Amino acid sequence: MIAFVSGPVAALAPDAAVVEVGGVGMAVQCTPATLARLRVGEPARLATSLVVREDSLTLYGFADDDERQTFELLQTASGVGPRLAQAMLAVHSPDGLRRAFAAGDEKALTAVPGIGKKGAQKLLLELKDRLGEPLRGAAPTPAPAGAPGWRDQLHAALMGLGYAAREADEAVAAVTPQAEATEGTPQVGQLLRAALQSLNRAR
Repeated sequence: MIAFVSGPVAALAPDAAVVEVGGVGMAVQCTPATLARLRVGEPARLATSLVVREDSLTLYGFADDDERQTFELLQTASGVGPRLAQAMLAVHSPDGLRRAFAAGDEKALTAVPGIGKKGAQKLLLELKDRLGEPLRGAAPTPAPAGAPGWRDQLHAALMGLGYAAREADEAVAAVTPQAEATEGTPQVGQLLRAALQSLNRAR
């Protein structure tokens, strides 16, 4: 298993980063919040989880070990593959998921694309006791100077989750007041959660 990758960031895409490790470019699938912390040409260290399939090897990257462990725990539930687990972490932080499962919060889970009411109920039954208690004191890390604008990152993240360009435009517009009211650099992960909530209300 590849536990982490470390090296300069060679390229960034809406859903992935390429990290140069020993002269080899490693493509790593990441959430928007993780990508927002990276900058091309700057060093990065990502905790990783390697998913092996008959026809592919896919490396998923995370800001820390807690995210990686949560990603792997989510996949112990029936019907949860790596893409859905990553989508859950794109919408909720690990602590957010722990709180949702501890409280039996179906709405929090149905905010994730691909999870309906029945799916949320099933996940709550299977994972309630596996994720543990929320951790406290974790502060969000601001995006580095020179990173792409939050609007571009958010729009690309929504498109990557399967929404149409028009829906992504509407969701970005819906969270713009929240972003503009934020002191400093808006957190793309938080804005993505708010954007997904606005899209769910519009349905």
